[in-house]
Amino acid sequence: MSETIDTAALGENIVKVLKTIYDPEIPVDIYELGLIYDVMVNEDNEVRILMTLTSPNCPVAETLPVEVEEKVKSIDAIKDVEVEITFDPPWTQELMSEEAKLELGLL
Repeated sequence: MSETIDTAALGENIVKVLKTIYDPEIPVDIYELGLIYDVMVNEDNEVRILMTLTSPNCPVAETLPVEVEEKVKSIDAIKDVEVEITFDPPWTQELMSEEAKLELGLL
């Protein structure tokens, strides 16, 4: 049972870190922007993050996944991080949180 709690707490810490990473063209963090599709943490504290970009031609396509990996790896309990980019489903504004939409004046 304690492993489950630790994994859940670790997941929350990962989300906190993801909320410190911003898309340079949009003043909203990548988590609220809806770029993070899934965060998986196994019992060995290995993390797999499934994410997308606002478009396949996104200017930060090379650097943003590296930043995500490095910042999540900086959490002490994390042993390894794998960031996978997908465009299925493609990102749309509908994936943004209410907070992000409000920030960008879309509500």
